[in-house]
Amino acid sequence: MTARATPVRPTPPIGALLREWRAARRMSQLDLSLETGISTRHLSCVETGKASASRDTVSRLADALGMPLRERNALLRAAGYAATHPERALTAPALARVQQAVDLIITHQEPYPAFVISRHWEVLATNQAAVRLGGLMMGGRPSKHSNLLHQLFDPEDIRSVIVNWPEIAGRFIRHLHDDLTANPTDRRTRELLDEIFRYPDVPQRWRSRDLDEDPSPIITFTFRTPRGDLRFFETITTFAAPHDVTLDEVRIDCTFAADEHTALVCRELAEA
Repeated sequence: MTARATPVRPTPPIGALLREWRAARRMSQLDLSLETGISTRHLSCVETGKASASRDTVSRLADALGMPLRERNALLRAAGYAATHPERALTAPALARVQQAVDLIITHQEPYPAFVISRHWEVLATNQAAVRLGGLMMGGRPSKHSNLLHQLFDPEDIRSVIVNWPEIAGRFIRHLHDDLTANPTDRRTRELLDEIFRYPDVPQRWRSRDLDEDPSPIITFTFRTPRGDLRFFETITTFAAPHDVTLDEVRIDCTFAADEHTALVCRELAEA
């Protein structure tokens, strides 16, 4: 199981980053000053390049702006400091205990599917139940994509067997909007959103974050299979208080049978 390293982009000056994040968070210099205890005069000078920011100041600004670890590193580099949070593959020796925990979670999820997903929805690993169910649903054909969103939106992929696709699609569009809200500078997420809207029958009104209705906390995925319709719901697991960029971004998606028929089919597939 590996996590793809994200290419390092040139870091904008710290002032440009701060203005971009303030705009995304709808915070004025005064708002940020009150939140951090840093004077508006000093903030203004940092943004215009007339003054430098100490490492402590950068940390307080990142906290107030709710920046993920990757973007905290970018802010530190823009201020002239070394990044604080490492980014290592899940297979790195330093993360051996974490990989053991991830493998334990997805293995114990049997006979129901589990997926390890990157921040950009790349499927990094699955358990055997996911392989079995995927083979059943797709008639043994492998998925066209390694990206979960493309699998769900491409009519020639898993989308073709999702009975309640409009409901599922709306939920994942909402996930993308939530990702952008949490990290408004993430260009790859914006690109993903554009790519998804190139697929047929994706309502253009979904480009707005204000979708049709409030989302239910639990949604049932219904798949059409030779064994009848199978229904699942999901839970997402993340790591609490991570200090590594990779751990901050990885998600474990565990599914559960939503009815007795689905549970029976999953057990029979596992036993076979």
